[in-house]
Amino acid sequence: MLSAKDLFQEILDNDDTFRLFCSIAAAGEAQGGWENARISVLVPDSYRALAPKVARHGADEDKHGRIFNALLKKRGMEPVEVPGETDYTMLLEGIGIGLAHDQLRRDRQLTEADIITYLAHSRITEQRAANQMQMLVTHFGDHPEVGRAVRMISHDEDNHLAYCHEELLGLAAAGHGRRVKETLREAVAAEIRVYRDVSHAVMEHMGRILGWPRSKRMLLSAGIEGMYAYERAGGWRRLVALRMPERRDALGGPPPRTATEFA
Repeated sequence: MLSAKDLFQEILDNDDTFRLFCSIAAAGEAQGGWENARISVLVPDSYRALAPKVARHGADEDKHGRIFNALLKKRGMEPVEVPGETDYTMLLEGIGIGLAHDQLRRDRQLTEADIITYLAHSRITEQRAANQMQMLVTHFGDHPEVGRAVRMISHDEDNHLAYCHEELLGLAAAGHGRRVKETLREAVAAEIRVYRDVSHAVMEHMGRILGWPRSKRMLLSAGIEGMYAYERAGGWRRLVALRMPERRDALGGPPPRTATEFA
């Protein structure tokens, strides 16, 4: 029976798949860092108190990108080009989820609706990231090569998710509950499709490199489709539900540990 631990162990043990995994992760984190940095500059005057938290979010994402690149460097590797079909962030943008890069490149202040869009998008994608990192910590938290990295990143992702919950609940309490709910539902309907497609693409690339037999690829594909069916039927609710987190003001504290400290 295939398990997440066994699959990642295969990826970790092979230089080419490890290189692709870290390259995809580093590119996605760097992209998130840039987006949050731009949003922190463009936050409307009525939400200026949010700007330092958004900037902190971006700094964390940048740090994660450097951590994945440091893992590659330890094996004497450079990042590879990320296949377009595995680029989760850009695929979401391509179907209008989140704030478009063209908008973020302009020096025009965001609106209140833009802030809701940003936080709703982040609440969903940070849930994905937090779940993935929790899985890696469970199985590889003590691994001599990647353990410290996954523990550090997982801690940050939990903070990011807590921040999204708290800020969206604050917006709902301020009278924006309907818009928050509608934005979350619109975003999640698209995200679960993109996540499925990216999962297929990543597994296809990994399987080709590792020489997986057709039976194994079909089993993994069926698993991905099964998860999509579950999420489409109602599992999507876990990605949009809001609750006040135990970690309050998760991005308002001292600056994060650095990638240099990790290395």
